[in-house]
Amino acid sequence: MGTYVIFGAGGRAGREAVAEARRRGHHVTAVVRDPSRHAALAAEGVRLAAGDVTDPAAVAALAAGHDAAVNTAAVYGEGTDPAAFFPAAARALAAGLAEAGVPRLVTVGLSAVLPGQDGSSQLDSPAFPDEFRPFCTAHAAGLDTLRAEAGALDWLYLAPAGDFVHDAPEPTGRYEPRPHIDPAARITYRDFALALLDEAADPRHHRTHLAVT
Repeated sequence: MGTYVIFGAGGRAGREAVAEARRRGHHVTAVVRDPSRHAALAAEGVRLAAGDVTDPAAVAALAAGHDAAVNTAAVYGEGTDPAAFFPAAARALAAGLAEAGVPRLVTVGLSAVLPGQDGSSQLDSPAFPDEFRPFCTAHAAGLDTLRAEAGALDWLYLAPAGDFVHDAPEPTGRYEPRPHIDPAARITYRDFALALLDEAADPRHHRTHLAVT
């Protein structure tokens, strides 16, 4: 039995990560901005807590005493600033987890940031949709910040190889890691949560990025 802190626990990936941790019998601190909006997360073995993943002090306080951290937090849409959020979150996680003595971080990434089979980046392609570019480059900046500031933290940037399946199909109960993206690939949030918890509990990939489908 382990203890895990999950940031961004109120989102789709976060909720599935909390559920998967509980299915395995782990204790979880589920961190959200506003616990009153996520009361359904509270359950036996789950501590629901308010916190800001861009605040190093909050990260340190919430993560203390845990075996590993999972970060699924993201911002997108009107009124948000992804370009500020993702680097700030990476910086706060690196500093806060170090202060708390938590050695492992698995953070949810974005397929567009990872290389294709030929080593090229989607973001470098003129065909990449302009409306998605600011969000994706913000994600890339967060990854760059993590690489630069993680220090001794053992981190993994884990992304779907293509995209998530959004219409709630039955999960397969398995996943396949890949070293590159596949834009046509899809994975359910529940299957993705298997990879998140596997890598948090028994790390097999270290200080790198990885795609799963």
